[in-house]
Amino acid sequence: MTTTRPQSRTLGDLLDELAAATPQAPALVSGAERFDFAALKARTDAFARALLALGIGRGDRVALLCSNRSEWVVVAGAAAKLGAPLVAISTFSSPRELAYALEHSGAQALVMLSGFRDRHFLQALGELCPELARYPPGALQSAALPALRTVVVLDGDASPGTFGPAEFLARGSCVDAPALARAQAAVAPDDICFILYTSGSTAAPKGVTLAHGPLLANGFDIGERQHLTAEDRLWLSVPLFWAFGSANAMPAIMTHGGCMVLQEVFEPGAALALIERERCSVYYGMANMARALLEHPDHPGRRLGTMRTGLTIGPPEDIALTIQALGAAQLCTVYGSTETYGNCAVTDAHDPLPLRLATQGLPLPGMTVRAVDPATRAPLPPGETGELAVRGYTTPGYFRAPELDAQAFDAAGWFLTGDLGSIEPDGRVRFRGRLKEMIKTGGVNVAPLEVEHVLLQHPDIVQAHVVGVPDQLKGEIVAAAVEIRADTEPDAAAIKAFCRERLASYKVPTRFAFRAAGEFPRTPTGKIHKPGLRQELAQELASDGTS
Repeated sequence: MTTTRPQSRTLGDLLDELAAATPQAPALVSGAERFDFAALKARTDAFARALLALGIGRGDRVALLCSNRSEWVVVAGAAAKLGAPLVAISTFSSPRELAYALEHSGAQALVMLSGFRDRHFLQALGELCPELARYPPGALQSAALPALRTVVVLDGDASPGTFGPAEFLARGSCVDAPALARAQAAVAPDDICFILYTSGSTAAPKGVTLAHGPLLANGFDIGERQHLTAEDRLWLSVPLFWAFGSANAMPAIMTHGGCMVLQEVFEPGAALALIERERCSVYYGMANMARALLEHPDHPGRRLGTMRTGLTIGPPEDIALTIQALGAAQLCTVYGSTETYGNCAVTDAHDPLPLRLATQGLPLPGMTVRAVDPATRAPLPPGETGELAVRGYTTPGYFRAPELDAQAFDAAGWFLTGDLGSIEPDGRVRFRGRLKEMIKTGGVNVAPLEVEHVLLQHPDIVQAHVVGVPDQLKGEIVAAAVEIRADTEPDAAAIKAFCRERLASYKVPTRFAFRAAGEFPRTPTGKIHKPGLRQELAQELASDGTS
């Protein structure tokens, strides 16, 4: 490996370091847009000056509601230069989820798309903040979101109370380069760079904070396991607002001076064409995406010979399928979570294939991983399965939730993952499953409690219990067993529509089972027996051939 670890310890400084060292090297491809590092720095600085002109500074939160577009990278870099934590909001968000993220984060600025696919974000914001149209841009006073002052709409014409891109950037003309440099110099490596909302064991999403220094250090180490260089081009359709994108792919390729090639929406035919055209060499994706690429009619005619490595998760069969679909013979497998800056263990691209199929590799240089007894927290010997615990580059804490910190970390500072696994005699991590009830569908976490909370708001539902059941394509699907009121008829389509208005699409149950009160499996203490329910629903799916 010839890449030298960057000197920079903040994201803003890294962009400046790359622009100074290789100004004309390709940095970012997004649709028809192409940026070298000098152009990316110039665009980022302009956005940062505009934020600074509107009073955004160190510690102020900037929310970003955007798909995989160049603006995502620009806004993230601009906020980083000011020491303003970026609150990454999912474009899958329902109005309820959007309101929660904005209120909980206390974001002072929101940079957003007016809408994306079937979501109408600006309309939802207007309903949440009816005062928006009554105040000039940058001076919002909202009862529902008292911290929010500035709204920037990236697409279409600006609506009353919001900035359009040109008007917003013009505000930065009064801020000179020395003022931006002074703000940037005050940012420290342990300042928060990202707040990423993730489903957890609680009904409400958790705001995972990630600091600049560990983000870059761990990102570089992830890239080293893939043997990345400045010549690599990373294809990314996985959303940047998820840790796999922003806390993994982006720092991994940027710390190696390579180029990120964004696809705004995953569509297999377009992905094949993009990978071929841009000569992408690094794959970040899940097995269901690889399967879609392999099964697309264009696949046999596409030249994917430049694809070499990348990251994925899943059982050996899925990893082998991904290698077949992409021709990425040096594909790596990983283990980690948002709280561990994306990954804490990664196989090496040059490891023998059997090791990359069956294990998740050695812990990264800044990480220590061990298996502990779930009850006593005592460390377990090599090869014995227990709860995986991680120490090293872990989240500084959950935003505004010290009670969650107390639950997630033990007294010695070990992060308790809730996952089952073992540390093999050779030191490699082997993931064995989930200790918690978290559902992972298509590589994305879904908290059953959150879905149950929404289902119980339906007027016809008496009780609802959500589990993940095995699915060949997505790993798991979200399934719900519900009891409805005696005077109503089962209507799965109506319940699903109710959920779609309140949940991101991937959280909406794809399977409903209707039960009478006495038909739910229960423990001796009367609690719902979730493992038994999961087994029942899995058997029903298998018997009717829908999984």
